[in-house]
Amino acid sequence: MVTFTLCLLMLIAGYFTYGRLMERIFGPDDRRTPALTKTDGVDYIPLPTWKIFMIQFLNIAGLGPIFGAIMGAKFGTSSYLWIVLGSIFAGAVHDYFSGMLSMRHGGESLPEIIGRYLGLTTKQIMRGFTVILMILVGSVFVAGPAGLLAKLTPQGLDATFWIIVVFVYYILATLLPVDKIIGKIYPLFAIALLFMAVGILLMLYVHHPPLPELWDGLHNTNPEADKLPVFPIMFVSIACGAISGFHGTQSPLMARCLKSERHGRPVFYGAMITEGVVALIWAAAATYFFHENGMGESNAAVIVDVITKDWLGTLGGVLAVLGVIAAPITSGDTAFRSARLIVADFLGMEQKRVSYRLYICIPLFAVAVGLLFYSLRDANGFNMIWRYFAWANQTLAVFTLWAITVYLAISKKPYWITLVSALFMTSVCSTYICIAPEGLGLSHAVSYYFGAGCTLVAVVWFAVWLGRRKERKLSV
Repeated sequence: MVTFTLCLLMLIAGYFTYGRLMERIFGPDDRRTPALTKTDGVDYIPLPTWKIFMIQFLNIAGLGPIFGAIMGAKFGTSSYLWIVLGSIFAGAVHDYFSGMLSMRHGGESLPEIIGRYLGLTTKQIMRGFTVILMILVGSVFVAGPAGLLAKLTPQGLDATFWIIVVFVYYILATLLPVDKIIGKIYPLFAIALLFMAVGILLMLYVHHPPLPELWDGLHNTNPEADKLPVFPIMFVSIACGAISGFHGTQSPLMARCLKSERHGRPVFYGAMITEGVVALIWAAAATYFFHENGMGESNAAVIVDVITKDWLGTLGGVLAVLGVIAAPITSGDTAFRSARLIVADFLGMEQKRVSYRLYICIPLFAVAVGLLFYSLRDANGFNMIWRYFAWANQTLAVFTLWAITVYLAISKKPYWITLVSALFMTSVCSTYICIAPEGLGLSHAVSYYFGAGCTLVAVVWFAVWLGRRKERKLSV
């Protein structure tokens, strides 16, 4: 429990120290925000800061910080370190700058921001790539909540019934103005999710389970360690609890609702740190579960159900599971909303008219339904979609980090704060696609060499770009 407690304190301290440093580097001011200059009653709507924080937190806190942290806990103490260091130095920085840059550029969607700093070709690729990722998010964040709801309701209300209900909700939340559904129910969902996290945290200290400590070593405790090495598998498994490209697609949604740039740190940086706390709590609880029951169980939903009912009782367990259900649902709906806005920005289509929103949403939902039926028909379908989502998610984070790095370099600000993270995640994603069973399935040695090569190319590319930029300035 000593390592867990230190990690928890480090996350909190990171918000007040490194988060404040990031705020100073960006330099928020008193200029009018897009929420005030482009109010449209649909997506650009000024909202109270506390409500925006709740929405941002629920947008980014899908299955990742719970299910991902549970599966990541199999890797041992290294999972705790990745959650803490990743959240403070990579994930929260990624979320903060993507939100603030969106605010500075009129509420632009993430692909537009990436293209602004990495070029037109990259922007076009990221437009398609991001929309695909959003559809994957909407698809994978349906089956999990539907399965849990089916367990809590009468037998006649099976998973298929709840999938239909969740999809109907997605359609409404995607089409209606942000303050009509999302702005009203998210605070209630947030209370349930935070109740779950606080309840599990208290029970950790009550039960005081034997958790791994730093001095026990960082060896891989996963039963499939030979096939699933810590690097890069763990860094993709624990995505939303450390750094996630999906978060960068959500920050612009809230950038369109903030009334002041000075509220960016608590909303963007603060929401990521809060998610890191949730991930850390679930990683610790899962470690206890694996210690008591062995590591044979791989269904994260089962683990959540057992832990909450065992520690919080029947009523507490139901409330906690409802929090777990709310998290992915509230990420799925804003994933589709984000996809709608990305396509609208690309087409230059205003979104005040419901008919224009429908033109974009109907094809998006049709593709998502097709993916969902595939995942239900194939026994391994959901796992495959989840794995591709996880890799695509982290790959998007790579491009976002590089865009922020270029912005910092152009602005004569300390670009190293994201350069290190960009290089590390470049190595993680390029190695993962080679080594993972759902990827190329290459040997460890070949995969590591390929990842190192990609990272080296990225270093050279950035150095050449930076050198040419300095030469142009000197010649002027």
